[in-house]
Amino acid sequence: MGLKPTIAFNHLGCEKNRVDTEHMLGLLVQAGYQVDANEELADYVVVNTCSFIEEARQESVRTLVELATADKKVVITGCLAQHFQDQLLQEIPEAVALVGTGDYHQIVTVIERAEAGERVKLVTPEPTYIADETVPRYRTTASSVAYVRVAEGCDYRCAFCIIPHLRGNQRSRPIESIVAEAHQLASEGVQELVLISQITTNYGVDLYGKPRLADLLRALGDVDVPWIRMHYAYPTGLTPEVIAAIRETPNVLPYLDLPLQHSHPEVLRAMNRPWQGQVNDHVIERIKAALPEAVLRTTFIVGFPGETKAHFQHLLEFVDRHQFDHVGVFCFSAEEGTPAYSLPDQVPENIREQRREALMLAQQPIAWQRNQSQIGTVVDVLIEQENPATGMALGRSARFAPEVDGVVYVEGAAPLNQIVPVKIVAADTYDLFGQVMA
Repeated sequence: MGLKPTIAFNHLGCEKNRVDTEHMLGLLVQAGYQVDANEELADYVVVNTCSFIEEARQESVRTLVELATADKKVVITGCLAQHFQDQLLQEIPEAVALVGTGDYHQIVTVIERAEAGERVKLVTPEPTYIADETVPRYRTTASSVAYVRVAEGCDYRCAFCIIPHLRGNQRSRPIESIVAEAHQLASEGVQELVLISQITTNYGVDLYGKPRLADLLRALGDVDVPWIRMHYAYPTGLTPEVIAAIRETPNVLPYLDLPLQHSHPEVLRAMNRPWQGQVNDHVIERIKAALPEAVLRTTFIVGFPGETKAHFQHLLEFVDRHQFDHVGVFCFSAEEGTPAYSLPDQVPENIREQRREALMLAQQPIAWQRNQSQIGTVVDVLIEQENPATGMALGRSARFAPEVDGVVYVEGAAPLNQIVPVKIVAADTYDLFGQVMA
């Protein structure tokens, strides 16, 4: 019996997509398939695609076309596969299989069927699957960091968002399952766990009848991992119980990623955000008062249909007033299948781009000042890369989430995948520079 075919992966999109990729890799390796990072040497290339916004779709399609042109056997998985299944199979004849977001755990069967000459289409219309700690996983992140998906899908129907259509309704994993996976990752030497889902503060509602994030955080306090970070903490879900759990659980970082999307109540209502017009000064001030040491990150969408100059000015003033540590800004993308796609008063693309640029420029001096305040302090830094030639290492302090925030450039002997004390000696708008403490 000959060797099984070699599989390469091309991962696109968010951290949730990355976890899917890692489980597919784990399943294939367990089944005896060879996995190679070099697409040229692979028999099959699995492209785990993104379809969240137009720009992501274009990147996914561009990748697929390039591989098809190179005569590769392509397996299309992920959100684009879920979104445009029939069009993709028609327009990319080189695609030997197409797998939806709720079916990636069947990747071994898909490859077997493709090997037998079948062109496979496996797409559950309403995904319900979520992997747990028993599903093999081959991590693709730095060895010190792992993403832990606590829930999949979303029950909200924000006017601009296609995610519920692509990923289904919310389904949470039991606390015991998440904690078991966390212990596994700790035993592998992971130093930081990043909890992800679509709405992390809604964790457990579907499973337990009420949010159980506070209970989950406290349970993770027993895991031997120095840093546990939460992404997508919706502000109305940051209840006194959750805030207390963050404050009282030593390894849970006071890092709050608040996907606010806008500040003006009229725009929030048009977006059909879950809290509508409740994102205001009081909400942010309440969080700051309850957790004064918190690092606050947020994201905004500019150019939503109907957004006026006054609405945008409100947003500029909101950002200036609250001095967020980190801000991401996206232009509105009209996604077919969402209510916002056909809303009147669409904002022209050039205006959307101008507003994005203006908001980013408004945030830059704030980010610079926040980083400048770190000079002279000693902070814990997780070392993720070494460069012996320069004697410089690369890491992150607790203020910086992997891949989305800044980094710390470190001089001195710093062991890889360890957290070391570093004195910050300089800073720019996004990054810090420091020296290892003797």
